[in-house]
Amino acid sequence: MNFYPRYIRVLYLTLLSLLPGAGEVVADEYLQLSLEQIEARAEQGDIRAQVELATALEFGEGLPKNPQRAVDWYCRAAARGSSDAQRSLGLMYANGRSLPRDDRRAAYWLGKAADSGDSHARRFLAHVSADGAPEETGCVLIASVSWLQKRCSSAECMELVHLVEVLAFDYQLDVNLVLSVISAESAFNPRARSPKGAFGLMQLIPATAKRFGVRDPWDPEQNIRGGMAYLQWLLAYFKGDVERALAGYNAGERRVVRYQGVPPYAETRAYVKRILKDYGKRHHHYDKRWLKAKATPPMGESVVRASGAGASGFEG
Repeated sequence: MNFYPRYIRVLYLTLLSLLPGAGEVVADEYLQLSLEQIEARAEQGDIRAQVELATALEFGEGLPKNPQRAVDWYCRAAARGSSDAQRSLGLMYANGRSLPRDDRRAAYWLGKAADSGDSHARRFLAHVSADGAPEETGCVLIASVSWLQKRCSSAECMELVHLVEVLAFDYQLDVNLVLSVISAESAFNPRARSPKGAFGLMQLIPATAKRFGVRDPWDPEQNIRGGMAYLQWLLAYFKGDVERALAGYNAGERRVVRYQGVPPYAETRAYVKRILKDYGKRHHHYDKRWLKAKATPPMGESVVRASGAGASGFEG
């Protein structure tokens, strides 16, 4: 679908419809939409529209060329399994097309598309030489290969990783940060429960569930959404400071404010240190509008209790 630029595909359908004896040609619905309509559908989560919008941004079709925005939209669709988006990312890296050439990333994305049955990607992949997997995929919505190789190999774990990838765009969070928190909180055990009443993958307590609209904290998607919503809020509250956001997740945001940084609690300091080492970054983008999403003021106690125990246990 995305093998040719959009304007060529529109022209092709138009000419095809004019051929004598061609009969009635049912034009591709998406190629008849305006870019404004496509963008609206893309924002609503329409995967096909996301790929169409990314294509327009990549080639400058009807709007200014913007390779980085194109990558962002391709990444969003790729996280949801679009082989078109995966192939397009692979070609951008293989050809150095508006991005620095990177054969490892090219092979990674073309391989993902080929594994989904994309014959075009399979042919292109045969011409890419790469000596191993990339450290980073180029998409903050996709877990880094090195992270997965070290921490997540089972089919159950990979299903949870994919769920995080699908949800990450809704909260504008780096997938690797969310995964690092889940790893520290529950070691990817959706049935984890602490003695202090924290539940599930991101160890939410009832107050968290109520604050962020989680009706069933044992449901993996609801649990992850609740934890992501709180992380998003904390990052906005602490202006992208990952260290303070993590400390707030563990000890409560008021305590972080009181101590002007990580509180002097052994559990909190170990928790923050572990995730910072795992994630590898100390700043995350944020938007002040994230604070307005939830009117609840900062709580004295943490609304989420970290396990701090990894695979060995789940202590609050």
